[in-house]
Amino acid sequence: MTSPEPAPPPPATPFKSRPGLARIWAAGRYSWQGLRAAFLGEAAFRQELAVGLPLCLAAPWVAPSAGWAFGLVGVVVAVWVVELLNSGLEALADAVTIERHPLLGRAKDLGSAAVMLTLLFAAALWGWALLDRFVF
Repeated sequence: MTSPEPAPPPPATPFKSRPGLARIWAAGRYSWQGLRAAFLGEAAFRQELAVGLPLCLAAPWVAPSAGWAFGLVGVVVAVWVVELLNSGLEALADAVTIERHPLLGRAKDLGSAAVMLTLLFAAALWGWALLDRFVF
């Protein structure tokens, strides 16, 4: 019995990344463009930045330890990451069609639910840290 032949590599496309430092430079540029687009076009992202940046600055004073501070900043960054992914999903869905479609609506709702759960977890963690620091 012979083993099957390996699949041929996919054809080269102009969208395939370049190797080496050029790829890293391009990836950084694309990431910066994405952050800029989110800041300019997404009110929810701007609101989460407005709340999250002061929280990140306050984390060393609120946290009972360096590990706690890292976790408090990490959960804020997690909110931003999930919001970026949700915004990307919504932009993709809108690029497909702006008409109502049950699957696209479900995809948008699932993205929104992910943001909500991350926000709830962030609020719970920050609440716990604040209680630990100022009440207990």
